[in-house]
Amino acid sequence: MTVTPEKPVEQVERVIIRFAGDSGDGMQLTGDRFTQETAVFGNDLATFPSFPAEIRAPQGTIPGVSSFQLHFASRDILTAGDHPDVLVAMNPAALKANISDLRPGAVIIVDTHDFTVRNLAKAGYASNPLDDDSLVDFQVHALDLTGMTVEAVKEFGLSRKDAARSKNMYSLGLLSWMYGRPVDGTVDYVTTKFAKKPDVRDANIAAFKAGYHFGETTEAFAVSYEVKPAVAPVGRYRNITGNLALSYGLVAAGRLSDLPVFLGAYPITPASDILHELSKHKSFGVTTFQAEDEIAGIGAAIGASYAGHLGITSTSGPGVSLKSEAMGLAVMLELPLVVVDVQRGGPSTGLPTKTEQADLLQAMFGRNGEAPLPVIAAQSPADCFDAAVEACRIAVTYRTPVMLLSDGYLANGSEPWRLPDASSLPRIEPDFATGPNHVGTGKDGAETADFWPYLRDDDTLARPWAPPGTAGLEHRIGGLEKADGHGNISYDPANHEHMVRTRQAKVDGVAVPDLEVDDPSGRARMLVIGWGSTYGPIGAGVRRLRDRGLDVAQVHLRHLNPFPRNLGEILERYDKVVVPEMNLGQLSMLLRARYLVDAESRTNVRGMPFGAEEMEHLLLDSLADLGVAVPRPGSTDVRDAEEALR
Repeated sequence: MTVTPEKPVEQVERVIIRFAGDSGDGMQLTGDRFTQETAVFGNDLATFPSFPAEIRAPQGTIPGVSSFQLHFASRDILTAGDHPDVLVAMNPAALKANISDLRPGAVIIVDTHDFTVRNLAKAGYASNPLDDDSLVDFQVHALDLTGMTVEAVKEFGLSRKDAARSKNMYSLGLLSWMYGRPVDGTVDYVTTKFAKKPDVRDANIAAFKAGYHFGETTEAFAVSYEVKPAVAPVGRYRNITGNLALSYGLVAAGRLSDLPVFLGAYPITPASDILHELSKHKSFGVTTFQAEDEIAGIGAAIGASYAGHLGITSTSGPGVSLKSEAMGLAVMLELPLVVVDVQRGGPSTGLPTKTEQADLLQAMFGRNGEAPLPVIAAQSPADCFDAAVEACRIAVTYRTPVMLLSDGYLANGSEPWRLPDASSLPRIEPDFATGPNHVGTGKDGAETADFWPYLRDDDTLARPWAPPGTAGLEHRIGGLEKADGHGNISYDPANHEHMVRTRQAKVDGVAVPDLEVDDPSGRARMLVIGWGSTYGPIGAGVRRLRDRGLDVAQVHLRHLNPFPRNLGEILERYDKVVVPEMNLGQLSMLLRARYLVDAESRTNVRGMPFGAEEMEHLLLDSLADLGVAVPRPGSTDVRDAEEALR
């Protein structure tokens, strides 16, 4: 009996893997399964799925490439990584679309099955890159993954086409061996997913195990790698995407306020998963309504709020445009409403599957008239939970619509989430009106007790919330201007100005925590300020600069309207304020206008998040402008430092 000797195991601190193939090759499922097992193993991680915009792009073409990138490590990480250490490419187009992101020495595992003359031409190759010297700088493993998969599953009687569909599981098995991922979870997942299709179930499990054993026995892979679990605070963790975390936050807010949750939404990329997820939670008092269009979705949500529910509507940028009139109605009615905007590339239909942060000014001002509302933004996939709870708290407490900004990067990306202690989450008090609140005079001169829907709380300026059907609290609402207090229609100029200023004062008075600046040395002359999903790239870039011995301060905004009260004082402390964002400078415009600060805008509108290395170089340039002595990008010192940071 021949015993295969165990291969050496090499310890590495972090790895970036990208799976890429046609949109029908199962790359998202493969990446998700590898991610789930990595989360179970205990690594810190961040993911970045990338989808084609077309529902079904021509097979074998670059526009049809779907990819899933996973960055996992034995330490805290902030982004999904810049340059993959390993690329799994299922066809020529996947290789062509991703090769430019690889550094020399990267591992490429490529399925040779589709490297035909026709497919090479589709991908734009004049010659086969596996046969010429174009890949000489990389560690290339050219394997017939499709052929090996078909051979591994032939006993199950599937057609060759159906058998080949399991090649993603074969590659998953191979990568699971390479990086010591647990296998039982994937086997259980496949068993459950295909329980009603035993041949497909057994074929996928066989392909997965065959890929794993191929890694164990082949001489092509000399070593496997181990990435030890990351050190993290004690608690119960799970891997979570931004859309899932946001959905859970909305459910939690309903429980914290004892309000039924109502979502009125029209499906739109990349927000649709919120509708899909909330539809599963009827047992928690959640009602979902898939409307015929965006306007009907928000109209139904406003109606639910009027009836005493927690009204929610979810959409992306184009849908916000359609909802703008109804958002103005919610401002006039002064009812709780949360509008979730999962931003994507624009304008118009734009880049449906790509990320952007270009809806900030629309969130701030995208309604007719003076129609202020609070705006908050989540900073990471897991933070979407807390941001959702905060948005609902503000909406209910202050009787106002609230805009909650996420984006495609957060929505589809994932990271470990420490489950909160539900008992520690503060209650949200709806404080419904229960009786008359105004003393008047009747026709006979006697005092009367009646209900005025636009009297205000002294602290919050919120008006009473009186669901219909409450005896004695009948009142009139609508889109026309309200008279102060009793709420009847008013065209009086002085009253209109009073109501406009009162609504603005209510938003300005929203309780927002003071910002805490991350400035460890206290000597920084430059402050980097961001909002939303730039949190990870900014943090990674700042960390790289500090590792070089450079002093840089960082602060990140969750509340964008109103701004934290100490923001102006913070901005005044620094000689330079740098604002990286995925738009053409929207936050920097607001900071310049509000605080008269010379905010330096650093922007990216490629439909892709900033990379950590890209952010590092941008910030080095900004420091150099201050006269700080820094090694220039490309210098020997920088290259050595970058290699050390890898």
